[in-house]
Amino acid sequence: VQRATGIANNRNVLATARDPKGIQLGASQHVRGQINFLTEETGFYQLCLDNQQNHFGFMQVYLNFGVYYEGFNMEQKQPEESKELNSTLEAIEVSIRKLQIHIFHMWRFYNFARMRKGADSFLLESNYNYVNWWSMAQSCVIVLSGVLQLYFLKRLFSVQPPGRQRC
Repeated sequence: VQRATGIANNRNVLATARDPKGIQLGASQHVRGQINFLTEETGFYQLCLDNQQNHFGFMQVYLNFGVYYEGFNMEQKQPEESKELNSTLEAIEVSIRKLQIHIFHMWRFYNFARMRKGADSFLLESNYNYVNWWSMAQSCVIVLSGVLQLYFLKRLFSVQPPGRQRC
């Protein structure tokens, strides 16, 4: 789980995962958190995000789910004779499974890197907009104060015609 905020002082978000019975499986309170857990039952799993540390600002959350099976064999055991005959095919099948697991992990790491880049990009863009608006507002205040100072100084040193005198 990853999020990017705009005008905020903390980029952490609390993420918790619960199983179908409501038991908490894991938690992460980091900007780029990752929760890994083993499951043995089917059902609806719950992912909760909590933003108590930051109440204001823009938030974007990236979620990346991955499910992979280790040691899961749907095939029934074959007799020893057929294993000897198909040992080459089994070796190829085992290496392909290992390759699939490695590809899956590389895909996860690629997605994490893409999310980190996206979060940093959104943070930079929001800071850029924030700085531009405040710079424009401060420039307007400076120009307005200069005009007002000029007006009051001009009024202070203005000379009245001799026919009208002030008390």
